[in-house]
Amino acid sequence: MTAEKPALLLQFVKALAHESRLRLLGLVASREHSVQQLAALLSLKEPTVSHHLSLLREAELVRLRRDGNTHWYGLELGALSRFARALATREQLQTFAGARASIGDENRTVRNYLTPEGRLKAFPATRKKRRPILIWLVRQFEDGRRYSEAEVNALIERRHHDRETFRRELVGYRMLARQSGVYWRMPETEWAP
Repeated sequence: MTAEKPALLLQFVKALAHESRLRLLGLVASREHSVQQLAALLSLKEPTVSHHLSLLREAELVRLRRDGNTHWYGLELGALSRFARALATREQLQTFAGARASIGDENRTVRNYLTPEGRLKAFPATRKKRRPILIWLVRQFEDGRRYSEAEVNALIERRHHDRETFRRELVGYRMLARQSGVYWRMPETEWAP
């Protein structure tokens, strides 16, 4: 999460912009809780708690640990430190001034496939529409950084649930390279037309 990626920061801030989610964070900050425990502590219904927890997980604020049929949720401290670093300086905050223009200039195809929250509505059926979506998605990977398959899946899942298809297409279009379970973003000159 960086100031150059305002959509991720916006998702983070939106996840915090609800009283119940803030209270959930407060509870999981002390120790892990199950959905049932959280629902009882907040006097909310379990489906409501699950909904709020899924939004907090998408923003990487909470982690999930499965123990049989019970799901335990705990605070993900790494997200808080990444958010703090993204907003740490005046210069980083100033980069948001130009962010709106770059989002507004995106290809119409990409805009048509995005929900207001920045998630993809569907996998494009035609190649003509697929390539702009894949370009938009691969630009969320940092140049020069190596990613594990789990990190690639997590990044894709923030945008769409079908991580396998998008991962396969990114490799197929030579936008991502893969070797021994490690992925990295290829230079644009190498991308398939």
